[in-house]
Parts: sequence; structure tokens; C-alpha cells
Amino acid sequence: MLRAIASLHRASLAHGPRLSTVRAPLVSSFLTTTGTRSFSSQREDNKTSILLQVEDGPGALQDTLKFFWKHDVNMTRIESRPAKGHNMNYSFYIDFEGKSGQSEVDDLMADLRENCLDVMVLNNKMVPWFPRKIQELDRSVANILDAGTDLESDHPGFSDQEYRKRRNMFAEIAQNYRQSDPIPRMEYTQDEINTWGVIYKRMKSMWKQYACDEFNYIMPLLETNCGYAEDNIPQQQDISNFLQECTGFTLRPVGGLLSSRDFLNGLAFRVFFSTQYIRHHSMPLYTPEPDICHELMGHAPMFADPDFADFSHEVGLASLGASDEEIQRLATCYWFSVEFGITKQRGEHKAYGAGLLSSFGEMEYACATNRPAGSDMPEYRPWDPFAACKQQYPITTYQPVYYVADSLFDAKEQMRTFCEDLKKPFQARYNPYSQTVTIDRAVQREDTLRRDVL
Repeated sequence: MLRAIASLHRASLAHGPRLSTVRAPLVSSFLTTTGTRSFSSQREDNKTSILLQVEDGPGALQDTLKFFWKHDVNMTRIESRPAKGHNMNYSFYIDFEGKSGQSEVDDLMADLRENCLDVMVLNNKMVPWFPRKIQELDRSVANILDAGTDLESDHPGFSDQEYRKRRNMFAEIAQNYRQSDPIPRMEYTQDEINTWGVIYKRMKSMWKQYACDEFNYIMPLLETNCGYAEDNIPQQQDISNFLQECTGFTLRPVGGLLSSRDFLNGLAFRVFFSTQYIRHHSMPLYTPEPDICHELMGHAPMFADPDFADFSHEVGLASLGASDEEIQRLATCYWFSVEFGITKQRGEHKAYGAGLLSSFGEMEYACATNRPAGSDMPEYRPWDPFAACKQQYPITTYQPVYYVADSLFDAKEQMRTFCEDLKKPFQARYNPYSQTVTIDRAVQREDTLRRDVL
């Protein structure tokens, strides 16, 4: 889970007390073909970035691009902007596939230098490390911020040695998991099953009234296909298989809290990081951190909905290589949507965020139309990621502000527009067949573990 998002869940998740790329002005495009080779067929590290300066005039761009066609060199990105100074010239930033030493690239550069006012080869842009293929998520989960075994002294299970032993076991299983492995099937204790059952029974009585239609359509399918029941904790591999058939999303076990960056990066590969441990049986209606009840009752069902899945995927792609500031904006949007989002259906507020769908106390608080005299009333605002990304939120109480989408489709489209407006270092695409990410410019990924460059 996101660290910030996880921190909020130090309040009750099931009830508990009320602890409770710079856009170019003229030309900026993600090109798929300018030669005969396809964009996805080239190695992503095999790119060159150049800056050209040409005289402004009719056909100036076409006269420049003809050399790429002539030498069969595939451009992946082009931006234009006025050159600095008082002249009327224009500069073009171009990324293309190929490196110096390859005959077609050397011939191209010779023609450009002969016909342009200036040609400069640029250094690859340095960006924060991000996974380029799904197997590299193994590295992402190595950066656990808070291990699932690190219990605070006020945690209900702090003094329970058997509970701590189980938490250590879950953490070790997640630590040893590799992306290509099947998720290990867990044998839960009777205390764990009983804890799940208390929450499941209570939530099931609330979902019909306050959950969105998409959630209520999916839950019976999970009961039939994945074993969701009051007396059974479903296996994550079964759920992962079901989600993959629906939307291409899968689950991946994680042993603790991830950074916002690492967590969001996983969504780009349609992977949701999920904890496997469960809250302490002495307080089944309270948890100080996200647990399997939150993950499987709140998050997992919604990933079977195409619009919700695409929404999450957009956020994930936008997070790749993003600055810390943009990661914070994305994480805040995630908070007010995937965690605490509301949609309007038949004139009523319905929950689609996991923080609501796994908390009967806050779901009723957020969605009920009738309130006891003197009870708090949250503020409802239309879903707008440009506004939501700036909104502050508490982490130990119910939310004072909720963003309401007209529909999940509308929420997705607005999020897509927001992501397109971010200052991203590159445009990214996910190839579901190879489970890799392709990008449109030459970059170097900062190695934050070894402080060097991959």
C-alpha cells in the first residue's frame, strides 16, 4: 500500500473508534512510426536524443524529417519550440531509435549537420528508477518502508507471540515471492478465519445499501469463483486468476508498506500489491494498518471492473519516472478516488473506494442520507483531479471531504486528462503481451539502491 494511504488506516478500517514531460507549444507527439520499423520492436536503451535548430519557414519541419525517412530511422518523440534570441528560428527536440556507430544513424547525423543550423546530441535524461518489465517489480518490493513484522507497542497483537510468529511467516513468504511464481496458498488459523468472518458478515449487510453497482455486481462472482464467504478467507491466487480474466489485473503479495512511487509503479503493469496478514482477533473491527480484509474486501473486487482497472492503470503509467512532486499529486488523487472515492447512482452517494468498502463505519458516514441529529456531515465535491491533488486530508479520522464522480467512466476520463497534463519526462505505454513498458525518449534510470545509473 501507499505509505501515506497506509498511515491513514491507523484509524479504523472496519469501524473502530473515531480515531477516527513539459508540453511543447507547437509540436509534441508520441510517434509510433516514422520509418518502417515498429516502435515496440526496438530496445528502449537504444535511443538517441538530439536538439536541432532550423530556419523558420514553410516546410522547414518536413525538410528536416525527410532525412529520417531517407535513412529509415524511427522517431519516437518530437517537440518544437522557438529558439532563444531575437531570430525567427525554431528548435526541435527529437528522440529516435539507434546509436552512434550504426551506419544509418551516422548517415542521418551527417545529413542533419549539413542541412540544419545546429545539431546537438543531448545526454540521456536522468529520471528516478522505475521498472521496465514486470519481473523488475521484485526489486520494487525489496524497498519495504514498514515491514509487516514491525508492530507498534499499541498494536493489539504486540504482546501476542503467536500472532507475531504468524506475521513473520507472512512477511517471509512475501519476501521470497518472485513475480513469475504462483501465489502460495495459505492455511489460515481458526482465529484468523473467525476474524475475517466477523468483518465479512458486517460488511455484507452494508454493501447492498452503500456500495456502488459495480461492486455489488462483482461480489457474488467472487463468492462463486473465488470462495469469498463468511467462513473462508479466499486464496489470493484464485482472486488473481479471476481478475486477470476480467481486466488483466493481478495480485502480488507484499510484506509491508511500500513507498508511493513503488506502489503506483506496480499499477502500470496492472499489478496490485496486497498484504496477506490479518488484524488481531481481539479487535476484529479495528486495524492500525491495511490487512487482507481491506485488500480483498475493499480493493480486489473493484479491479474486476474495466473502468476502475483502466483508471488505476492510468495512474500507474503516469507514475513511471515522475518527479517526487508529481508522485505526491498522483498519490493524493489515488487517495480521494481508489481509497475514498464516491460515485453518484440514482441520485445517491455510493462507495467505490476501498477505504469505504472495507469500513462499515465510514461507509455509512460517507454515503448515508439520513443522519442522527447533531452528527457530522462531510463535504461533497465534484470529482476533479486537478483540485483533489491539492486537497489536504487527515489520517486518523473520517474524511471531512469526499469527491463524487458522475460515474466510474467519467472518473477514468478525467484522470486520463489529468495524467496527460502532468510534467512527465516521457510518454509510457504498457505491452500486455510482453508485460513490458515502452517509452518514447532516451533516459537513464537513477539507481537509488546503489546510487549509480542502470
